[in-house]
Amino acid sequence: MQDEMNEATRLTRDGRLAEATALIQRTLGGRTGGGVDSSEQPGSGSATFPHRGARRRTGWVPRGPRPGQGEPGFGWDVRGPGSGQDEPGFGWVPRGPRSGRGAGAAQGTAAAQGTGAAQGAGFQDGSFTNAAGTRGYKLYVPAAAAGRDVPLVVMLHGCTQTAADFAAGTRMNELAERDGFLVAYPEQVAKANQRRCWNWFLPAHQRRDAGEPSLLAGITRQVMATHQVDPARVFVAGLSAGGAMAAVLAATYPDLYAAAGIHSGLPHRAARDVQSAFAAMRQGPPAGTDGSGPGIPLIVFQGGRDTTVAPANAAALLGPWSRTATAEVAEGPGWTRRAYRDRDGKVVAEWWTVHALGHAWSGGSPEGSFADPDGPDASAELVRFFLAQAGGGDSGRARSRLALPRPLRSWFGGGR
Repeated sequence: MQDEMNEATRLTRDGRLAEATALIQRTLGGRTGGGVDSSEQPGSGSATFPHRGARRRTGWVPRGPRPGQGEPGFGWDVRGPGSGQDEPGFGWVPRGPRSGRGAGAAQGTAAAQGTGAAQGAGFQDGSFTNAAGTRGYKLYVPAAAAGRDVPLVVMLHGCTQTAADFAAGTRMNELAERDGFLVAYPEQVAKANQRRCWNWFLPAHQRRDAGEPSLLAGITRQVMATHQVDPARVFVAGLSAGGAMAAVLAATYPDLYAAAGIHSGLPHRAARDVQSAFAAMRQGPPAGTDGSGPGIPLIVFQGGRDTTVAPANAAALLGPWSRTATAEVAEGPGWTRRAYRDRDGKVVAEWWTVHALGHAWSGGSPEGSFADPDGPDASAELVRFFLAQAGGGDSGRARSRLALPRPLRSWFGGGR
């Protein structure tokens, strides 16, 4: 076993992380014993961590050399926040795709990736290039999209994630089939950020028609030009670093996006470099930092136990509304929703606090990383909110998965 671990270390140092991960999984996957159930062995994708007093699904991936100036990411290894680490981290390192869905499967069909493809639907691969570089993306086209103008939702993954991983964890493709909209998943490249984070914290990527915002807006417009998209129903959402970049796009392209969804993210211009990014993540943004641009409807999800991105960031995102309107408060099992209306009485901002949630997508699927199956279904609530902004009815009454509550699953009871 020591030989295999040494080889995995060498592969990691060479930047061949997928091969190193596969080698570790092969080495550890068949080992049981020591009184531990095989389902909790590192190779199986489950481990025990001190989060919500419960067993969390995660992966065991090799820790590479730490750069001298680490980018904000989701962590360097399986240890979570509070373990004595000082290096940048967004919580748990995600487990990889389930067996049979390694890195090479990323170019396969949506059905093969477990991303909710219906018959006649699937992923299309695309890329966009401008002066800022090139970014690839996956586009999910539902079977119900043919022959009519449909909405488009642009989904921005978090650090260390991929487009397929984010699609699986959010189950957004299932909702696309249900409601008939396209979903684009831009993908960050390691060359731009070693942890595949969107560079939301650098001024070069916080402006219109520059850097990554220009690439993401370019991807959005390219999809609109090549498919039947209703230009009044184009939306953007993201998780963590992707949520922070969604806030950048909402502020810099209010003419392109009709609404934005931010899950565990930060406001536009919350940071100007790596050091200030850490400060904003841990303490909240500097005083006076607002959320999206004026007039951009916004829905925010935040975990009450998120020790990676402080809840103060959610408060700052909702600042433009909370300072001028009184919140309408609703509560459910483990969550609180604050809704804000404009002068015409329409709900234009929502703030969801999921009290027991850490740094993960609420109501997500364990098929993807950074997804917690408990709590309200963030994906369904985002879609409900988005479609309501474009004439789909009052967002307080539009269709929601909360109308059919899913029983909470216990990590110890096994009801996953």
